[in-house]
Amino acid sequence: MNYHYSVWCFFSGYTCIMFGLIVAGRLVQTDFRQVNETKFVITIPDADNTNHIVVFMTGQIPFPEGMGGGVYFCWPNPAGPSWQLLGILSNEKPSAVFKVAGLKNGPQDTADPFGQLSMTQSHEAQIGVSVEPLVTLSQQTPVPVAAPSSVASMMQAATKMLEGFVNYTSSFALTQAQMTPNPTEMFVPLSTMQSWYENFQKKLQLNPQFLLKS
Repeated sequence: MNYHYSVWCFFSGYTCIMFGLIVAGRLVQTDFRQVNETKFVITIPDADNTNHIVVFMTGQIPFPEGMGGGVYFCWPNPAGPSWQLLGILSNEKPSAVFKVAGLKNGPQDTADPFGQLSMTQSHEAQIGVSVEPLVTLSQQTPVPVAAPSSVASMMQAATKMLEGFVNYTSSFALTQAQMTPNPTEMFVPLSTMQSWYENFQKKLQLNPQFLLKS
């Protein structure tokens, strides 16, 4: 059995809620669409001024054993889609920050792992996740400009994206009196998330490099 078939069997019946995307200063996006057995794609509207993004696993569905996700970036090109490898996600590393500001005019990969997807808007970019064996992914080299260029830019990107996440989740806050009982639904107190965010900010100020530690 090849890995394409086994991954398709693993994902069949699921909606594309395995991955999420945060563009700095915007709301969380989770509307990845599955384009074939192992490929997932999401669109970034108004991407001209996009500097940093976070791609993450939502935690609802893990990768199959021995598999991971190659994260790719695609900017509209008159000659056709050209995808650039940003990095890798895995069950051990379920999220990553990427700098995409310089990729519009950066080096272009010749490979097209996602096929000839339609990109009709010149100001839209796409992020793709290709589920592949970790052994295969480890042999590929991401574009060098995808990593944050400095500690300051990394701190700024992380802060903006976390602010967006906290603001987004806080918009759904309810008091206990407003909640509709649902035995199958789990809830996290807003105070817990706010406490985590404050602790994260303190760690970031003391040592920005802790983001790079495994």
